Amino acid sequence: MPSLAHRSQRDIVRVEGPDAGQFLQGQLSQDVAGLAPGAAAWSLLLQPAGKVVAWLRVQRAGPEAFALDVDAGWGAAVEARLRTFLLRTKATITVEPGVPWLAVRGEPFDVEGALPPPGPGVVGADLIGTHAEHAAAPAGAVVVGDAGWQAWRIRAGIPALGAELTEATIPAEAGPWLVAASVSFAKGCYTGQELVARIDARGGHVPRPIRVLEAEGPVTAGDVVRDGEGDVVGSVTSAAPAPDGAVALIPGRAVALAPLRRSVGVGARVLIRTSVGDVAAAVVEPAAT
Repeated sequence: MPSLAHRSQRDIVRVEGPDAGQFLQGQLSQDVAGLAPGAAAWSLLLQPAGKVVAWLRVQRAGPEAFALDVDAGWGAAVEARLRTFLLRTKATITVEPGVPWLAVRGEPFDVEGALPPPGPGVVGADLIGTHAEHAAAPAGAVVVGDAGWQAWRIRAGIPALGAELTEATIPAEAGPWLVAASVSFAKGCYTGQELVARIDARGGHVPRPIRVLEAEGPVTAGDVVRDGEGDVVGSVTSAAPAPDGAVALIPGRAVALAPLRRSVGVGARVLIRTSVGDVAAAVVEPAAT
């Protein structure tokens, strides 16, 4: 598939101070203490009961400084959750909303400030802030707008906060790849660890894993999904016109993400009930780039 580039925004939450590293080590699922200066990794911020507050990337910006970048509009929620446990901690938390972001997918992009992209088998990089402002997209990459980006994100099986990832989401529902990329099972305790560890010990089985759907007609978020016997097995959380090569959109077809009953695996055929009738769809593997 051709490479693509997309410009948008993310929020940054900065945690700084003598206790910043120790504090985040006890709040994030990632091994923050193990990050080298300038290094970054994906992580989960969880409720005490283990459900998702945010999925974010944490970067060590200095000896006592960390930058957490998260989906646009979610910085305030991350700040509020962190402040709940900030008592008697020598650290400050500030939010920078709407920071420039350049995402490159489908080819290596090794430039100053490059950060690891999310997703199973995804090749590319993210640039945040001034790095994104000053960088040009790679030669040959197709620059896509919001519609093209959403089509790529959905087909790649990457969840978004407020859609696939909500306060009711169990982390493992987003897929083993997300847990593997975002959780350190070797570090000490962190808030919400018990549920993550318990599900991992049981083989990662969850009631409603998030699935990628290729639909034979237009669908929208909220549409109900039924199996071949007519039973409701979930509902669509994100949808977009289907991408051809991850860039050009195919008229009349769609890709979607939906948390579905565990019994509905890859290869299954389902029906999506839309406002104009049923649309057939197939459950497929995420498409790596």
